[in-house]
Amino acid sequence: MTWVNQVVQGIFLGGYYALLATGLSLMFGVMRIINLAHAALALVAAYMAVLLVDHTSLNPWLTLLPILPGALVVGYLLQRTVLERSLRAGELVPLLTTFGLLIIIGPVLQRAYSPNSQSLDPGSLNGKGWSVTSSIRISAFAALTLGVAIAVLGLLHLFLTRTRMGREVRACAQDPDTAGLVGVNARAVYARATAIAVATAALAGVFYGLRTSFTPYDGGTQLIYAFEAVVIGGLGSLWGTLWGGIALGVAQSVGFQVNTQYGPLFGHALFLIVLVGRALLEQRGVPALRLRRARAEATTG
Repeated sequence: MTWVNQVVQGIFLGGYYALLATGLSLMFGVMRIINLAHAALALVAAYMAVLLVDHTSLNPWLTLLPILPGALVVGYLLQRTVLERSLRAGELVPLLTTFGLLIIIGPVLQRAYSPNSQSLDPGSLNGKGWSVTSSIRISAFAALTLGVAIAVLGLLHLFLTRTRMGREVRACAQDPDTAGLVGVNARAVYARATAIAVATAALAGVFYGLRTSFTPYDGGTQLIYAFEAVVIGGLGSLWGTLWGGIALGVAQSVGFQVNTQYGPLFGHALFLIVLVGRALLEQRGVPALRLRRARAEATTG
């Protein structure tokens, strides 16, 4: 039953990874940008929550009310002022630009908050859970995180498939030039998509702060996990991000069961196996058409 418990815990851990990776997957699916500053922006939201709690005594959960709208604005402005210009210069420049943001955010947070670890109090959910068997216990906070991840992905799926704005996003993801011929403003669409992506990162950042303690330089490590979840699930696929996050969480949890130091190693190994496996399949030419179709339909999940 111990191994079963580790798998169960891994599934719920995967909920956090999926939530963190959602915005990363969305930006790649729409603009083919790998936002290396994604997890660092999530960390900024966690520190903003700490700031609000310290100066206003606001409940940590209620900090989401001002943080999420603020993240939408930040994402919109980030696309219009920085990423838009980077996209014009080629595919590599946005990668370097977001890497620069990643490098800058850590020292800025350390300067503003000190290198000491911070944390947020989840309140009544702290330590609360349900015992399924004598060896299997489900954390209420972990269950909430997984539920929120599924809800966010479901709402994004409905937005992309059932709304006019969502159809414009999908059109620009497939062919922005053709979309422009029928009156779709790709610049505005990209800005909205980035705003949504940064808002989901902010949501994940606050959950990260409620889940564990954090420091100014945690963004790099969390970015690796988010990127691995996206790649394992399929680049740009929203629902694939959920399964990728769960697979990564289970791999890490099983690794921790083998040895307390093997958790990240097992997750990285799964990531490498998936990459090598896809490369071998592509060399055989069997899934090439399927992969191209997946990229074209990536933002629909």
